[in-house]
Amino acid sequence: MELLTTTEMAEADRLTIAGGRPGIELMERAGVAVAQLVMLERPRGSRIVVVAGSGNNGGDGFVAARLLAERGYSVRVLRVGDGTLRGDAATAAQRWTGTTQPATAEGVADADAIVDALFGAGLDRPVEGEARAIIEAMNAASSPIYAVDLPSGINGTTGAAMGVAVTATATVTFFRNKPGHLLLPGRLHCGRIHVADIGIPASVLDRIGPQTFRNGPDLWFERFPRPRLDGHKYTRGHAVVLSGGIDSTGAARLAARGALRAGAGLVTIASPREALVVNASASLAVMVRAVDDAGALSDFLADARRNVAVLGPGGGMGARMREHVLAALAADPAVVLDADALTSFAGDLAALTGAIRGRKAPVLLTPHEGEFGRLFSELDEAARAPSKLARARAAAAATGAVVLLKGGDTVVAAPDGRGAIAENATAWLATAGSGDVLAGFCAGLLAQQMSVFEAACAGVWLHGEAGNEAGPGLISEDLPEALPAVYRRLLSS
Repeated sequence: MELLTTTEMAEADRLTIAGGRPGIELMERAGVAVAQLVMLERPRGSRIVVVAGSGNNGGDGFVAARLLAERGYSVRVLRVGDGTLRGDAATAAQRWTGTTQPATAEGVADADAIVDALFGAGLDRPVEGEARAIIEAMNAASSPIYAVDLPSGINGTTGAAMGVAVTATATVTFFRNKPGHLLLPGRLHCGRIHVADIGIPASVLDRIGPQTFRNGPDLWFERFPRPRLDGHKYTRGHAVVLSGGIDSTGAARLAARGALRAGAGLVTIASPREALVVNASASLAVMVRAVDDAGALSDFLADARRNVAVLGPGGGMGARMREHVLAALAADPAVVLDADALTSFAGDLAALTGAIRGRKAPVLLTPHEGEFGRLFSELDEAARAPSKLARARAAAAATGAVVLLKGGDTVVAAPDGRGAIAENATAWLATAGSGDVLAGFCAGLLAQQMSVFEAACAGVWLHGEAGNEAGPGLISEDLPEALPAVYRRLLSS
């Protein structure tokens, strides 16, 4: 499903109005959606306070206030600011015949529920003065808060809190989610999110051409690999995972197990000789081969059947890792670079970028925030980017690789500008080795010839679902073993 920036959502409104649907009709339908949710959850006669600003968000609030009052709720509108309402918002305010008062902290204290119609998704300045005080008062009240479009104080495109923001019980947005509903910290402020149809036709998306998406099966399922009855293990690809030394083999084994569970036909751990026994004794379906240096890795990857390589998990930082990465990038397979493979190029992004841009096969970078900061510290575009997704996009454009920036709101960005935001991860995934399994999931999909952006997105989603399947108390070893249940649900849906 597409996610619309605030600029794109404004264009969707404009195109709809230009196509003959009056703006006040869109506003009325937005207010109806807000009022319906309040009526569904709060009993008739409840005291409802609508906090309304001076823009269209406030106009939506006036519509909701009128409809709730007509259905037996005790409604007051608290106006913030002395700005004059214009256009459709002014019309909506004129149709409201109930009580309107200046907003005060005391005004929200006794409400049974609050409708937050103060700021819309396009807020791009810090919240100060009277508006800040009323947001703090709403948050301090014990009442449930229903946000219109987005909690006031959250930027709809970046998810940033502009100084202070409403923490809503539920949010009613319109037509499509905004990136700020999924990116942190915005997601933490939204509560339950309801997307309402207010009459904007899906055809406007053809004109807008959105490049940001919610990460889910509808984004990549058509390209998701499925075994063929006439296939065999070699047709499902061969993933190679580079292991670290004898004291750090676990991460590579986690990645290898992840690749195997994700569907790679064969997986081999390329192991230093010193760690062969450890890796071999801990592996059954995963093969182990001796690879001691970059030259040996080049020779090993020369076999065209070995079509994806994972480097970084537990591999160690420094010159040896740099040599292995450059050897892999000089070879033909797709390459997944994680963890130590990324940090080893801190301060020398140009060397990594040059090796990536000179090859045909895809490259996927899978940093967490710390690794991203070290690797891209010299990239001004990333430093200036206003959001996590924008930083990942800047990194993808600079390197020519797909960038998977991990976290509670993992984003995937492609050099062509496409971006996806995940929302299905459990907090229990924050455990040692989780990212190694994710790198393996992505490699397993790449081994089966899934295109790199879609493979990264699918890997992230599968990782989140595996975490949900394993549940509280999970450790990283649980994630590959949870994948068959996730696959059954996915492929039968």
